[in-house]
Amino acid sequence: MRRILVLIAGTALLLGLPRVASAQQYPTVTDLKPYAAEANLMSLPGFLRYLTFQQTGEWLTWAEAERVVQQQSGK
Repeated sequence: MRRILVLIAGTALLLGLPRVASAQQYPTVTDLKPYAAEANLMSLPGFLRYLTFQQTGEWLTWAEAERVVQQQSGK
């Protein structure tokens, strides 16, 4: 019984943690011009958030999108 409770608690904890992925797992946007038609008139972090939402149904935070764009650009 105790093992089951530990398993349930561990699973709930893992599901509640934010996911941090590397920039390699996101669409590359650094080859686009920000605020141009190719970026749907959005900033690069904004466009990355949009593309990620289209693919996964989940929104990245603005801070996460900025971090990914900086990693993709090598900064």
